[in-house]
Amino acid sequence: MANISSKRRIKNALLITVGLFLLLSIRIGYIQFIQGEELQSLAYVQQTLDRTINPKRGTIYDSNGKVLAMSASVETVTINPTNIPKDSKEKVAKALSDIFELDFETVLKKVNKKTSIETIVKKVEKEKADILRQWINDNNITSGINIDEDTKRYYPNVSLASHIIGFTGSDNQGLDGIEARYNDVLSGVQGKIARTSDASGTVIGSGNEEYIPAVDGDSIVLSIDSNIQSIVTKYLEEACIDNKCTDGGCVIIMDPDTGDILSMCTYPEYDLNNPFQINIDELKTNWDSIEQSDKNTYLQQMWRNKAITDTYEPGSTFKLITTSAALEENLVTDIDKAGQFVCTGGIDIAGTYIKCWRYYRPHGSESLRDALMNSCNPIFIGLGQKIGVSKYYEYLRKFGLVYKTGIDLPGEAGSIFLAEDKVGPVELATLSFGQRFEITPIELITAVSSIANGGMYIKPRVVTAVIDSETGERTEIEPVVKDKVISEETASKVRDMMKSVVALGTGKNARVEGYSIGGKTGTSEDGVNTNKYVTSFMGLSPAEDPELVILVVLYNPTGEGGHQGGGVAAPVAGQILSEVLPYMEIKKTEIEEPEKIETPNIVGMTVKDAKKLLKEMEIELKMKDEIEEINEAEIVITEQIPSQGIVIEKNSYILCTIN
Repeated sequence: MANISSKRRIKNALLITVGLFLLLSIRIGYIQFIQGEELQSLAYVQQTLDRTINPKRGTIYDSNGKVLAMSASVETVTINPTNIPKDSKEKVAKALSDIFELDFETVLKKVNKKTSIETIVKKVEKEKADILRQWINDNNITSGINIDEDTKRYYPNVSLASHIIGFTGSDNQGLDGIEARYNDVLSGVQGKIARTSDASGTVIGSGNEEYIPAVDGDSIVLSIDSNIQSIVTKYLEEACIDNKCTDGGCVIIMDPDTGDILSMCTYPEYDLNNPFQINIDELKTNWDSIEQSDKNTYLQQMWRNKAITDTYEPGSTFKLITTSAALEENLVTDIDKAGQFVCTGGIDIAGTYIKCWRYYRPHGSESLRDALMNSCNPIFIGLGQKIGVSKYYEYLRKFGLVYKTGIDLPGEAGSIFLAEDKVGPVELATLSFGQRFEITPIELITAVSSIANGGMYIKPRVVTAVIDSETGERTEIEPVVKDKVISEETASKVRDMMKSVVALGTGKNARVEGYSIGGKTGTSEDGVNTNKYVTSFMGLSPAEDPELVILVVLYNPTGEGGHQGGGVAAPVAGQILSEVLPYMEIKKTEIEEPEKIETPNIVGMTVKDAKKLLKEMEIELKMKDEIEEINEAEIVITEQIPSQGIVIEKNSYILCTIN
């Protein structure tokens, strides 16, 4: 019986031993074949003390070689906690927290961790790191503290061209603007410092570090001219403040022959060196009390480049597109044919009466040039109806207005048009004079650049060249020329009429003495029933062969100057061009001395007879008091300013009082 019991115990022991051996074999197999790769990776991480070396981001230059963004050498401090002796941990934590003004308890926790590497502080100036070096030397600390080279992004011009350049995060990753769009070009390749230790953290072998250098990022050259950008920034800021533009403004200047953006400015700008600092004084005072979600919204608004991200109704500046289409389709052949059009104060379209802006005193008989100079809505509505929906949308596509331009900046918005099959007579009417649809400023200036350069659509761009960081070789980026939009003849006629708009029409305030400037003003509602307006001016110079195109857009001007494009936006364009044109060494045109004439006596004449006489003398008659409807054949003039015999310029006017 005892013998049987003994055999059973031996058998059970053997079974247990075999079972344990099988379980152990299974576990070893699982570790070896299932977890092997993962554990090997973890062991490598634990035993290899790698520290990354950040490359220098490439420099961003303006078109003249001026630095707009650069990376400077700074340093990053890390520790290997397992390599710091226990009796030195508190002393090391105290020194690190004192030198870099950090919380002692937080640093001490990092020093006491059992990890291979911990970051103490990033991107500190060399002077600070040198204080730590001296402390390490004085206290005979031989291992556990690392001071490695790093880079930090600087923007020497602070806020200039902020919405174009953009900024980087703490990891040198581009977050907005050119910094984000060209991050792969600018960022370079990380290097590293590597050495191997055992499981306890003791360095294996001689302790020599393997140094793999970083590859710096390539540099890029922008089409932006910082001198022109500075001029634009100055006058845009003044305009937004003086006219109380509650929603800011933007200006674009473009070379129509290459698509190069010479300047693109959105107001208000922000500090590129402190991109998370809000730029609105009212928000700065209570910033700490604002919810984080609201902070994010405000910052996103601050970073928005209105020139490419915000759509708006272009208003009468869009009449340039209608004009171009009408001429190209031979609906008008003689732009100066008197009496070809008549403004009666409004026009009925499918039962909807649409007024001219000067409905109370209609423009009357007009040529196409007159209609553009007067910005007369009914004439362009009529042209739109003759062009027709299908053909009009064909021109929208030709001018690139239904597509994004593809400019090399992030965040470009697309235009908002009704689907072609949804457009009726009224929708076509409002389209023809620039309302009830939305486009971006960059889309409009690119379209008008096609008129400026003789009819070719050229893609807008901001980057013109890339410079290799290792070889210094410069690679030019060629302009992208697309399709022919209109003929040279049509483009020339439109430019000539734009010149008249500035010389004699609604764009007079954009004139610059000695220079040939063409343009078109625009005023539109910012949304339906918002009581907000967008005022704008589209210009080019020299009008005969333009070297630049300019677009000024001001959002919701609420100042005493009103909200009309001719009175608010055109003067801003004039101020900018008065400095930019001489800077670009654009030649002045020969100034013709205006023809002068003596004023006749019109007191006692009827308004009808006086208008006839003055028209022959190329003088305009204006009423001192606006009256909606008068019988010009019966109303007599009782007073005139200036009086008879005064020498005035042709194309000026006499102000009269009637009975």
